[in-house]
Amino acid sequence: MDYREAASWAAERMQSYRKDCSGWRSCKRTNEVSISWRPSTEFHGNIYKAEGIMPAKPEDVFKCLKPETGGLREKWDPNVKEIEVVEEISKDVSIVRTITPSAFMKIISPREFIDVVLIKRDEDGTITSNATNVEHPLCQLQPSYVRGLNYPCGCFCIPAPGEPCKTQLLTFFQTDLAGNLPQTVVESFFPSSMTGFYSNLTKAVLKLAA
Repeated sequence: MDYREAASWAAERMQSYRKDCSGWRSCKRTNEVSISWRPSTEFHGNIYKAEGIMPAKPEDVFKCLKPETGGLREKWDPNVKEIEVVEEISKDVSIVRTITPSAFMKIISPREFIDVVLIKRDEDGTITSNATNVEHPLCQLQPSYVRGLNYPCGCFCIPAPGEPCKTQLLTFFQTDLAGNLPQTVVESFFPSSMTGFYSNLTKAVLKLAA
């Protein structure tokens, strides 16, 4: 498999989601985040978009989000049990294995995700993480986890105009959790999970900047 090509494709899809404002339907809003959804064109489920302002500059926000072995994400995100960089393909592209704990009152059992991740830094200071599911010879199926599939997903850490110590965080999630879950469970889980994601991340970046 050409991992660089898969990563570039994911980044292109992420840019298309960011530019295409049509068809999004609001499903949840808090003081920290606005969440919307529309049917995915990649698989049979939905794609979710979340938008919010983080009280820190993009580099600090990304430190909390960066997919790395033993990184900060494991410490602040209760929906992530373990992150492992399985292979570094290049300076900006890596294969990442993510383990998630049981969730939604244990209706959703522990999951495992294998993704190729491309980190990009733009001239305007935006940092993006772009990911999609792949297979890797070092990541065989394990009986203790259900293998979920992430379709093009990730985040944009965008400098807030006129506010150098704030970041516009735009995220996209579209995940096939697999395991024959009822659609009502999936549709309830993601907006709730993303709300918690923004709330916990806000606390993490404030702690980092303190």
